Amino acid sequence: MANLDQAPSRTMPNLLHILPAFANESELRVNTIVELNSNTINKYELITETGHLKLDRVGYSSLAYPFAYGCLPRTWDEDGDPLDIEIVNVTEPLVPGSIVEARIIGIMTFDDGGEVDDKVIGVIADDKRMDHIQSFEQLGKHWINETTYYWEHYKDLKKPGTCTVNGFFGVEKAVQIIKSCEERYLSAIDPNLIN
Repeated sequence: MANLDQAPSRTMPNLLHILPAFANESELRVNTIVELNSNTINKYELITETGHLKLDRVGYSSLAYPFAYGCLPRTWDEDGDPLDIEIVNVTEPLVPGSIVEARIIGIMTFDDGGEVDDKVIGVIADDKRMDHIQSFEQLGKHWINETTYYWEHYKDLKKPGTCTVNGFFGVEKAVQIIKSCEERYLSAIDPNLIN
């Protein structure tokens, strides 16, 4: 059971503002709030003020997410949202709104209509089927091509040509970007929290 270091309350705590990004930094484990599963065109996003999930949009095309997707708590990316994470090679659907410890295997840098919107790449930390995967390169060239194709074309019917994958990078770059997003959260979001 995952326990928070605070007393029980009649009001639900917003885990986005309570959990740290790293569950265990030395093991490259991050806390992930699951927003959606693979094989959906529905885009759910976390409401940052309440922690609830909201259907943000139904995709304009038939391209479905090829991975589970979520965000890291207590991070803030340059696009004005928590830092995103793709959880790859998930064997069973994850429950949206649940917390998953993912192990970092890389990061994809991404430009979405002129905004930085990077995506951490991870696997479920406690899935023994994934213990041998230490780097995104081990997912293979086709995975890189498929992921690039998805992100560069998922908005083509709405805003063609607005998304660019800038590259895939290793764990060190991922940790650097996570820490930068933690610092941005501390300066831009944390001072405005109430209670």
